[in-house]
Amino acid sequence: MKIGLQAFVTDNTANPANIARKAEAVGFDSIFIPEHPIIPIHHRTPYPMGDGTIPEFYAHMPDPFVALALAAGATTRLKLATGICLVPERDPIVMAKEISTLDHFSDGRFMFGIGAGWLADESEIMGVEFKRRWPMTREYIAAMKELWTKPEPSFEGEFVRFPKVKFFPKPAQKPHPPIIIGAGGMGVSCERALKDTVAIGDGWMPLGLTPAQLATELGNLRAMCAQAKRDFSKIEITFLMLETPPDVARVIKEYQEAGAHRVLVGAPTLAPDKYERELEELARACIR
Repeated sequence: MKIGLQAFVTDNTANPANIARKAEAVGFDSIFIPEHPIIPIHHRTPYPMGDGTIPEFYAHMPDPFVALALAAGATTRLKLATGICLVPERDPIVMAKEISTLDHFSDGRFMFGIGAGWLADESEIMGVEFKRRWPMTREYIAAMKELWTKPEPSFEGEFVRFPKVKFFPKPAQKPHPPIIIGAGGMGVSCERALKDTVAIGDGWMPLGLTPAQLATELGNLRAMCAQAKRDFSKIEITFLMLETPPDVARVIKEYQEAGAHRVLVGAPTLAPDKYERELEELARACIR
């Protein structure tokens, strides 16, 4: 079982390079860094937990690709992942360049955790029609795959169009870094996330499911793969644990038995004066 770190890095935490260096030293296999480019002061979309108020730290997240580049330079083995990248809120050509550059210079350590966003207010500010965010995401991924894999890529779609271009560097991983569909759970149906995993993904990353629910959904995913003639065993399952329970090792074992290949856990603060101790204690509790 792989244990990754879900790192809510902000301008108030330790530097992502220092966090990543320590995470690698204590045995974590990966670091996942999320993003929100902006948070509206007045929002009609409630946060899906608590009283609906968006936590303040959401407004303090750095650009994940810059943060992961810092992490890459401080490590040699740690996998580097977005957890998640809000794909439709970015330019797909520039995003493809950022990813291929990071993967090339990190010797193939990048994993592309993707989502389309839950905060409609943010999507609209970023120029995204919220109801069409997943069609945009699918097309952006298709266009990026062309850029990553073709010697003279071109693309003609509804949201993305470009003629034959030169695009380098190509990613170190072939054909491209793994694409992880970060969606499903938290009371939201997993059906669309599973369909997207089969259609465009190399992995699935849900959250807010019990081990029993995860096992059920993986049974659905297996059936969808069989229908689409995809090899279910080649899809990596990463489960994002929202909270770290006192008996975290036992809970991780339950998710492993349900079919997860990786579980992501988070440290309490990652504050500059606390992150080393927090990561040491988290590793002792989680990593066997």
